[in-house]
Amino acid sequence: MKQLDFLWTLLFMALIGALIGGFTNHLAIKMLFRPHEAKYIGSWRVPFTPGLIPKRRDELARQFGKTVTNYLLTPETFKKKLLTPEMEEKAEKFLQQKLEEHVLHSDKTLNEWLEVAGATAVPEKIERKVVELVDDRLLLVRNKLTTGTVEDLLPEKWRLEAEERIPQITTYILKQSEQYFESDEGKAMFRKLIDDFLASKGTLGSMVNMFFGESESLVGKVQREALKFIAAPGTYNLVNTIILNEWEKLQKRPANELLAGFDWDGLFGSIKGYVKKELAIESRLDKTLQDYWPDGANWTASHITPTLIQFAFGQVDKQLEKSLRKLKIDDMVREQVDSFPVEVLEDLVLGISRREFKMITVLGAVLGGAIGIVQGLIVFATNLT
Repeated sequence: MKQLDFLWTLLFMALIGALIGGFTNHLAIKMLFRPHEAKYIGSWRVPFTPGLIPKRRDELARQFGKTVTNYLLTPETFKKKLLTPEMEEKAEKFLQQKLEEHVLHSDKTLNEWLEVAGATAVPEKIERKVVELVDDRLLLVRNKLTTGTVEDLLPEKWRLEAEERIPQITTYILKQSEQYFESDEGKAMFRKLIDDFLASKGTLGSMVNMFFGESESLVGKVQREALKFIAAPGTYNLVNTIILNEWEKLQKRPANELLAGFDWDGLFGSIKGYVKKELAIESRLDKTLQDYWPDGANWTASHITPTLIQFAFGQVDKQLEKSLRKLKIDDMVREQVDSFPVEVLEDLVLGISRREFKMITVLGAVLGGAIGIVQGLIVFATNLT
C-alpha cells in the first residue's frame, strides 16, 4: 500500500513539475511580446509590461539596421553578386538588344524620332535656316564684288600670276593670228578688206586696181606683209605692252562698273532653288536610321555598347560604397522596423522560430517533470530515515 502511495505521489509531483516547467517557459516566451503596451494600475506601471521586444523595439530596430548594413548589404556583397564578368556580359547583351529593337532596327523615320524628341516641323525649319544662310552669304558676296576696284577684289597672288601669264597670252595671240592669216579664211578676209577699200575710193581705187592687176595678187602681197608684221620682234613688244597696260587699267576700274546690269536677283533665285532641290530635307528625313546606317548594329555592338557597359560598371564600382552610405540603409531599415506594428514583429519572429519555441515549452515540461520526480525521491528517502 505504501509503495502505491509513493508511486502516486511521485507521479503527482512529476505532473505538477511538468505543468510548472512548461507553463513558466510558455509564459516566458509570451512575455517576449506580450503585452504589447505597458499596463497601469492607477499611475503604477505593472512590472514586466510591455513585453521585452516591444520595450526594446527601438534598440532592436537600430541593431537590425546595423546588422543589415555591416553584414548583409555591404559593398562587397553587391560587387560579388552584381559586378561580375557574367553580369557585365548579360548587361551588354541586354543593352544591345534593346538598342537594336527600339532604335537601330526601328520602323520610325528620322522625322518621327525628332517629333518624339519634341522637335516639330523640322524640314521646314532646316530649309528656312539654310536658305537664310545662303541668302546672307550671297548678299555678302554681292557687296564684296560691288565694292572697291578689281585690284581690291583679286588676291595679290592671282594678280601676280595673271601678270606673269601676259607674255604667254601675247605669244598665243600672235601665233593664232599667224595661223589665221595663213589660212584660206584669212586670205578671204584680206580680199574682202581690199575690195571694200578700193571700192570706197571710186576712180582712185579703180586706177590702183588696174595698176596692180587682179586683187588676188594684191591680196598675196598684203598677206605676206601681214605675216612679216606678226613675226617682227617689235610686234610682240607692242602687243605685250598693250595687254599689260589694259590689265593695269582693268585693275583700277571699279568693280561695280564691270558688273553693272548683272541680274543678281535671278542668280540668287537660281542658287536658292538649286539648294532647296538638292537639300530635299523632307524626303531625307522620311527614312529610318537603318536606311542611312545599315551596319549600325554591328558597329555599336563592337564600339558603343561594350564601352558604355564598362564605363557604367566602372563608375558603380567606384561609387558603390559612397552611394550606399548616402542611402543610409541602416536608417531605412531602422525606420521600417520601428514602424512595424508589434504584431508584425511577433509574427515575424514566431514564423521563423515557432517550432523551436514549442520545443522550449516541451523541454520546460520535461525538465519540470524530472525535477518533480527527483523531489519525490528525495521526500521518500527522507521519510525512510
